Amino acid sequence: MTHSLTVSQTTSAYRHNSSAGRREWTALGVLVVAVLLVALDATVLFLALPVISESLHPSATQLLWIGDAYSFVLAGLLVSMGSLSDRIGRKRVLLTGSAAFAAASVLAAYAPGPGWLIAARALLGVAGATIMPATLSLIRSLFPDERERARAIGIWGAAATAGAAAGPLLGGLLLEHFWWGSVFLMNVPLVAVLLLLGARLLPESRDPEPGAWDLPSVGLSLTGVVATVYAVKVAAVDGPWRADVALTLVLGAAGLWLFVRRQLRLRVPLLDVRLFREPRFTAAVAGALMALIGLAGVLFFLSQYFQLVRGWSPLRAGLADMPAFLGSTVGGLVAAGLARRLGARRALVGGLLAMGLGAGLLGLLRGDTPYLAIAAVFLAIGAVEGVVYALSTTMVLDAAPAEKAGAAGAVSETAYELGTALCFDLVAAALTEDYRAGLPFGGRAADSLGDALAVAERQGGPQGAELARAAKDSFVHAMHAASLLSAGLLVAAAVIVHLLLRTRRRAA
Repeated sequence: MTHSLTVSQTTSAYRHNSSAGRREWTALGVLVVAVLLVALDATVLFLALPVISESLHPSATQLLWIGDAYSFVLAGLLVSMGSLSDRIGRKRVLLTGSAAFAAASVLAAYAPGPGWLIAARALLGVAGATIMPATLSLIRSLFPDERERARAIGIWGAAATAGAAAGPLLGGLLLEHFWWGSVFLMNVPLVAVLLLLGARLLPESRDPEPGAWDLPSVGLSLTGVVATVYAVKVAAVDGPWRADVALTLVLGAAGLWLFVRRQLRLRVPLLDVRLFREPRFTAAVAGALMALIGLAGVLFFLSQYFQLVRGWSPLRAGLADMPAFLGSTVGGLVAAGLARRLGARRALVGGLLAMGLGAGLLGLLRGDTPYLAIAAVFLAIGAVEGVVYALSTTMVLDAAPAEKAGAAGAVSETAYELGTALCFDLVAAALTEDYRAGLPFGGRAADSLGDALAVAERQGGPQGAELARAAKDSFVHAMHAASLLSAGLLVAAAVIVHLLLRTRRRAA
């Protein structure tokens, strides 16, 4: 593999030899702070939404956008911002984006109304899109040795998982002592540490022949991703036959098609879509996307299971999810060693199959299943997800030229964001449809298990108890179907990845 020693403009001191030293590993710690920042903000709002609803009185649509604006904009701009970092400098983009992240966090914390908060969350998405691709491309610059880079990406992935896990817990602790805006203000000290240490420790690197940053491509990418994800979300909640769903889906598909056509015609594209002709690149992106669909789908229905079927508090339910995040952290740390022993292809395909098996086992859950059994499966699923995510990210960076590391890292992160978003939509649709089909009654109780339990509490007496029991039984049955859907998607992903990597091996 050829490493680009000319890509970096000021980093020759970092790469006199292939072995990273104390300075490089300390710089990795700075990048860990950056990824923690973005991961925390993706999940810290989970427990704050009810409090925000009481304080700002948003409509149902506004509340949905408060939760979704960040992830929508982040997913839509990742590729564009990754390409921008290749052009003007990854360190510069990372530090500028981090400062903007802190400013947007302050705007969100002191939002006087729901519209202001939605706009601030969108700005956080813009800033977050500059951070994630830059961290991966800087890892490529700091660690030219493949083994050390794989280990560094494992640490990076473990930090992302830990941040996502810590978000709800930190949010719950802050909300017990402070007002809802404190969940955003906690970003400010993290950014201060990042700016102070990053300015001194991080190297600068960029594409030596970057070309122009094509603004029409940026618009097409943003339109295509956001419109497509929005259409899938609305279809999952309200059904696919609405006119606005069809129009938005057509808009998204047209945006993505025009984006690909434009990239093929540009001399220096925003994203070299020809990278997808490399089976290793395509397999890695597909692996990351499907792994996140599997893990996030499991967390989605089990969080409701813990709170609504077993009656646990949100904080206790959050703690019950911890084995999955702990396993994912450990899996990310051991992924590099596992790939050396088994080979990347076997480790990636085996990880996807193991995740599918774990998701399928969760289909055996009942209302009184011992938590230790659930925790054991959770731990196993999380561990193999950490391996899959770290390996797929490493393969994406290794398959792309070093000067395009920012754009390649952005593709990996887009797969992460889309996998998380689409999992909630696909699994939620399957869960809701099966839940409704299993109920002997309709009305508001058929909308969700939470609504059914609220109706049962108002009714009271034997009739209310019967309604609650029937709704819980129907939800558990629907959860079985959702777990099988997640398992099927993961097994299909394993087959696809196996075929792609076998094709590449034969070609080699």
